[in-house]
Amino acid sequence: MNRRKTPSRGTSPATKISHQPPRLLIVHIAVPSWADICPNLCEALQNFFSIACSLKGPSRMSLFSLYTVQNQQECVLPFVQVRGNFIRLQACISELQMLQVEGCHRPPHALLPLAVKDGLQQFKQYSSHMASSAAQPCTPLEITVLTSLPGKEVVKELEEGLKDINLLSVRRLQVVEVTKGIHGCTDWPSPTEEPSSDESSILEADVVLETLDNDVVSMEVFFKAWLHNSETDQENIHLFLTPQSLPPSSRVKDHPICLKCDLQERFLSPSLLPGTADGVSRIDDPKGDISTLYQMASLSSDSPYKLQVVKALTSNGICESLTYGLPFILRPTSCWQLDWDELETNQQHFHALCHCLLKRNWLLLARGEPLIPRHNQNLPACSFYVITPSHSLTLLVKLVATRELMLPGFFPLLSENPPEDSLKVIESTLDSLDLGLTYNPLHVGSHLYSRLSSAHAKPQGRLYTSCASRGLRKGGQLKTSRVRATVVPLPVAPAPRRALKMTEARKAPSVTSLPSDLEEECPPQT
Repeated sequence: MNRRKTPSRGTSPATKISHQPPRLLIVHIAVPSWADICPNLCEALQNFFSIACSLKGPSRMSLFSLYTVQNQQECVLPFVQVRGNFIRLQACISELQMLQVEGCHRPPHALLPLAVKDGLQQFKQYSSHMASSAAQPCTPLEITVLTSLPGKEVVKELEEGLKDINLLSVRRLQVVEVTKGIHGCTDWPSPTEEPSSDESSILEADVVLETLDNDVVSMEVFFKAWLHNSETDQENIHLFLTPQSLPPSSRVKDHPICLKCDLQERFLSPSLLPGTADGVSRIDDPKGDISTLYQMASLSSDSPYKLQVVKALTSNGICESLTYGLPFILRPTSCWQLDWDELETNQQHFHALCHCLLKRNWLLLARGEPLIPRHNQNLPACSFYVITPSHSLTLLVKLVATRELMLPGFFPLLSENPPEDSLKVIESTLDSLDLGLTYNPLHVGSHLYSRLSSAHAKPQGRLYTSCASRGLRKGGQLKTSRVRATVVPLPVAPAPRRALKMTEARKAPSVTSLPSDLEEECPPQT
């Protein structure tokens, strides 16, 4: 674990989904790989924004801007609010899709840092304008450079071009190298190796280098990571392992075991999207449970949600028909306000808990502390959860029914042997089915993207036609009518030199693998 404690840059005292960072995407275009990347990138962006612009509840993504870098750097889309702007974003994607480049060249080295500078200037100007009218200032900017060139070379280019720029308003600078499925001349000569000592590292922002496969689903998954709650100002959950029912003398003396956890969605709630009620019915969870906590995370919260373990259960000791609502993932917290020693100890205890539960084949039953304050001596209803371990460093938590919610059910047991004729018919039918080892949701589509896109386009079809017409070809050439980044240059303060924190290239998860967080979910026992 890194021993450096990262300071928070202008973040609020409580975890808030609504304070997600603005995003600047810079598409670093080089041919001939652009012809392979462009269709996948545009389709992935279209699918992503059909979801991001439709989500109800607290905002998952505030501002977005798009730049391209080829023979020149251009601002294809200045910073705009994402929610409610699908038509404008779709027109921007249409322009990107029609963009053509000629010749086998790579963009000049000075243009990529210039695009970052221009984007930063645009963001500063937008932020200063919004600061006077908005109650809450903009959070620091996240910049993503999408390129088909070698990622380490692009990092060196940014390092050299931004060495005198103050990047304190940049939360993270990310270089994403698209590597797989690109045909043509992609074997670029390697850059000259230079010492990577701290003395030669000069960027203020943290630099993350990743690789990404060139296919629609991989890019989709990458962009959807932007919808996760990325704040680290406060842990979300306190998981108390010592039962309160034990006498004080039997508990861990003066130090009850409490794991500090962050909460992560497993998937988006269908109730947050229009037109999905017929496919999945909305479940109105009682107030005061984890689902309510997460969906209402834009509200101020002075303390984390508390889960008190009540008892342990064997892994087959609960029927899956008794669980309801959305599943959530618990992880060891990454709250920056905790000391590194506490973070490391907390992670080790979390790891040990997962290991012990798997070894014993156990689940945990926990009670949630209601968020509703007590008044008039009336106790608010509380929720109960079943916690399942995983082979990854996560726990799966799901709501479980209580006595008040139960309806009577009488289910006859199976007799030992069904009728022979029926047995033969069903056996023959089952033999005709394709057998899969696991269920991978990334291989199953419900046409939701097209439905959401159509719903956005219908009321404002004329606006989209007008915006898209800017990209009409003239004489076989693309008419250049994009909005250029031409803000008045702001005085740039020289940044104090600090060691570049570069995270070595890590690969995005493969879209063909089963998501690991649910691999260990216990099977139905009805």
